[in-house]
Amino acid sequence: MSTSTALPAAQNPSAAAGIACVVGGIFFLTLSDANAKWLGASYNPLQILFLRALIALPFVMTLALWLGGRRVLRTTHPGLHLTRGVINVVSACCFYLGLRALPLAEATAIAFAAPLFVTALSVLVLKERVDGRRWLAVLAGFAGVLIVVRPGTQAFQIATLYPLTTALLYAVMMITARGISRGEGMLTTTFYIVLGQLVCSAVGLPWVWQTPAMQDLPYFGAVALFSTLGLALITQGFRIGPASVVAPFDYTGLIWATVLGWIFWREAPDAYAYLGALFIAGSGVYIAVREARGKSRARRPAPAVTRSAAENSGAARAPR
Repeated sequence: MSTSTALPAAQNPSAAAGIACVVGGIFFLTLSDANAKWLGASYNPLQILFLRALIALPFVMTLALWLGGRRVLRTTHPGLHLTRGVINVVSACCFYLGLRALPLAEATAIAFAAPLFVTALSVLVLKERVDGRRWLAVLAGFAGVLIVVRPGTQAFQIATLYPLTTALLYAVMMITARGISRGEGMLTTTFYIVLGQLVCSAVGLPWVWQTPAMQDLPYFGAVALFSTLGLALITQGFRIGPASVVAPFDYTGLIWATVLGWIFWREAPDAYAYLGALFIAGSGVYIAVREARGKSRARRPAPAVTRSAAENSGAARAPR
């Protein structure tokens, strides 16, 4: 372990800068979600996703070329990337449908259950071993989901199943990412996810297209701009900061979602939503830190960004 990563975050400039980048990146991703929620009242999720990908793709390509060169655009798994693109489109559409009916903070909290599904699926599908502590964290996280969703009660809303489906499908995407060669890092997979969004959402576009009103064009641009800026900041955060230090700050998205929901829609989640979010965030932070530290003990960290460093982070969540 290098000297810099051994220092506490407060004394480690790289860690502090990494945290700042991740917190800022998560803020912009949540701001992108807020704009998508605004547009969702008038436009089909497929159209929002298509225009977001259309605007974002040149920026993502530029970012990928700048950080990794032309090699990051090469892939030996086009079929797998296409499959992930289809899953991602369905996942994102479910999230946008959830935003139509749910408070921003509540939808965000439920979607943050994705790392819990990743842990469970890694055992069922990949036959990975998970220790008892991580299983307890997963159970605590799912208990948090039940607290937020409250199935079987009068408070239950069918719309809560949309972000829950998003979390499950995102986890499936992360599991399929394990089948991509190590030579294709996070920049490559992110580029092909955005490209897949564009291609797959375009298939259904003729049936849902509605010519955007002039006053709505800035919102479409904001969805793409803020998601791309958030991705860039989070990617940089994981480049310069230890994953075990910066990964937990992904959950500041719950704070931003609560604040933005109140500012724009006067949304105030109830006590159950806050309690459930606390369970989800706590378990997610524990899993992220434990996994990152386990990987750092297994091998010396490389300066390049890889999926293993950020697959459960907002960087991977960016194109949801």
